[in-house]
Parts: sequence; C-alpha cells; structure tokens
Amino acid sequence: MSDRVLGVVCILLAALFIWQATQIETGFIVDPLGPGAFPIIIGVVLALGGLYAIVRPDAAPDWPPPGRLLEIAFAVAVMLAYALFLPEFGFVLSTAVAASLLGWRLGSRPLAAALAGIVIAVGIYVIFHLVLGLSLARGPWGF
Repeated sequence: MSDRVLGVVCILLAALFIWQATQIETGFIVDPLGPGAFPIIIGVVLALGGLYAIVRPDAAPDWPPPGRLLEIAFAVAVMLAYALFLPEFGFVLSTAVAASLLGWRLGSRPLAAALAGIVIAVGIYVIFHLVLGLSLARGPWGF
C-alpha cells in the first residue's frame, strides 16, 4: 500500500514539476529545446518511477526503524532550511552550514564535519562562480 501512495505522490509531484517547467519565461536568445527541457525530462522520469511503484509495488516493504526515520526527517529539515536561508545568507554560508550538519549526521565528528562543510562550500563557490562564472546567491559579505 505504501508503495502505491508513494507512486501517486511522485506522479503528482512530476505533474507539478512539468507544469512549472512550462511556465519558465524565455528571453530572445534561447537554445532550440528551451529552458524547460531539462526539468521536463526530470518530471517524466519521476512520473515513470511513480507509475512503476503503482504497477509493481513491493509486497512487504522494509521501513526503517523510528530512529532512522528521525534522521531522515532531520535531513529533510536541513534541506528545507537551506532553501529558505540561501537568499538571505548566501551560497557559501548556507552551503557550509548545511553540508556540515548533514556530514555530522552521516557519522563524521563535529569538527571534521564543519571543516568538510567549509571546504565543500568554498570549493563549489570557486568552481561554479569564479571559474565557470555562474551566479550564486550572495550573502551578507557579498559572496
């Protein structure tokens, strides 16, 4: 039963994703596929996965123990907080905190997780912003 519910949720999410992709406004210079092509492909793959879960559900799914479900809920909360705080605090700070918290919950010691989070955030910033020239959310310090 839970697989079928997940399948329906995936199909509804895919429909929302595809609809939102069709709402992307285009400028004058656009590649032939347009900016919505990749999100539409992701939506189609998600819908196919949801359809598979409906048609061929697992007879006896293995649910994680309650402690593991709390870990999953914590990871989801970190990712939601990351999305909310990204515009306010910028890419580097938000990514460093999120990567540190997730690394810590995955089993790293707190200091090692914090250092890894900082290295990950700065490394991604250097590659995507400084090398590739992509725009990332600016924080209170301008980067």
